[in-house]
This record gives sequence, C-alpha cells and structure tokens, in this order.
Amino acid sequence: MDLGRIKDIGVAAAARAGEILHNYWGKTHKVEKKGAIDLVTEADLASENAIIQLIRTAFPDHIILAEESGVTPGTSQYEWIIDPLDGTTNYTHHLPEFSLSIAFALEGKILFGLVLNPITQELFCGTRGEGATLNGRPIHVSSTKTIGESLLVTGFPYNLRSVIRPLIDRFERCLMAAQGIRRLGSAALDLCYIACGRFDGFWEQNLAPWDTAAGMVIAREAGATISDFSNGSYSIDKKEILATNGSIHQEMTALLTLS
Repeated sequence: MDLGRIKDIGVAAAARAGEILHNYWGKTHKVEKKGAIDLVTEADLASENAIIQLIRTAFPDHIILAEESGVTPGTSQYEWIIDPLDGTTNYTHHLPEFSLSIAFALEGKILFGLVLNPITQELFCGTRGEGATLNGRPIHVSSTKTIGESLLVTGFPYNLRSVIRPLIDRFERCLMAAQGIRRLGSAALDLCYIACGRFDGFWEQNLAPWDTAAGMVIAREAGATISDFSNGSYSIDKKEILATNGSIHQEMTALLTLS
C-alpha cells in the first residue's frame, strides 16, 4: 500500500468537492429532509459524487462508505469513509461552519484522515503515527489544565427529542463547570478544533462513522485523548465520543457520567 498516493488522492478529492461546495455556497438550495431536522441538499450529493468518482477511478477495488449513498462494495481490505458535507443546516443558512471529511482505513484501522472547510480554506490532516497538520503546519492540543479554565464544544443529535433529559443534564453540568461552551454544528470541525487547541474538550452522542472517522485520527495525532463518556475505548461505530486535551479528561468523564 502506497500511503503517499492515498493521501494525494484524498487531498485531490477534497479539493474538488470543496470547489463544488464553494460554488453552491450562498445560493438557494433544494433541501430535502432525511429526518425531522436532518437535511440533505444538492450540494451534499454533488460533493459526494465527486469524491467517490475520483477515488473509484484511482482505486476501483476499494470499499467506500459515504453518508448519502451508503456502501459501495469492493474486493480489497481498504475502505474510504466520507462525509461530503458535515454541517448541512449551517450550510443552508449561509453559516460558514461546515466541512467535508475523508478517512482511509485498512482492516478497520483508520490510517489517514482529512477535514476541509471550503470557505476558510483550512485543511486539517492526520496520519497514524505521523502527527497532524493544519495547512501543512504541525498542530497540537491545548495545554489547559483544569475544566474551569476550559472552553468546551458539543453537538446535539438529530434524535434529541428522545434523549432530551440526559442531554440537558450533561450540558448543564459542563456549563456550570467550564469557562464556556460553544455549539458550532460540525463534529468533524469540532474534533479538528480540539486538535489545534481552539477547544479543550468536545462531547457528542449518536454520531455516525463518517462524522468522526477523519476527525478522530487528526485529534489523536495531535495529542488528544478520546473515549466514550465513561472513559471506555472509542471506535467510530460507538454512539458516544469524548475528546479532550488529556489534562481535563477525567474531569469531563465525571461530568458526563450520569448516575
């Protein structure tokens, strides 16, 4: 396996998809609902098609898991995990907090991930064992030591109405303990902002594999500690994720573990 070529194809696919998202940006969109508050636009679909086409041309035997089209089968042990537009609600409201993400895995182990915000042109990359970068420059998590000095970020799941009580309980406990909390609307960017030290802790539940696959490897390579809410091991098929700079991880798990 030539990981260098994998990265080149991933970055090329992101550039093409980012151009598509940028071209649709600010225009009236045809919006469809996958759920009560789960949206999809023609920009999502065009971005995903461009990424898949480029990867398929380069690696016709690779498996592809994408948010909108599901699984494209392959005959190898290599898999690409794609979110063509993370933050569609922001996108349709012309808020520039959205991204696309592409991850590459070998037999379930994520080796490479990238996240691109097409508006700010920030490209985050992480390669297993090689560190993480923002536009080519190395990044690292913050050095904040305590929860009281921390700026946190979270997200709300699409099925929030069915889990509203524990959702609000966790939010309240973290809000009372931290310096502040933000809710930006793109889990992939949230993980990247942990990676570069803009936030000190991030938690969310009921995310899909494409929401966290790329951001997880970027954050880990930047020094983040990642687990579920109770400090158990995390994988992209789990329904809870907690990512911190490491120093505040135990405090965060205590806040998120409800009796």
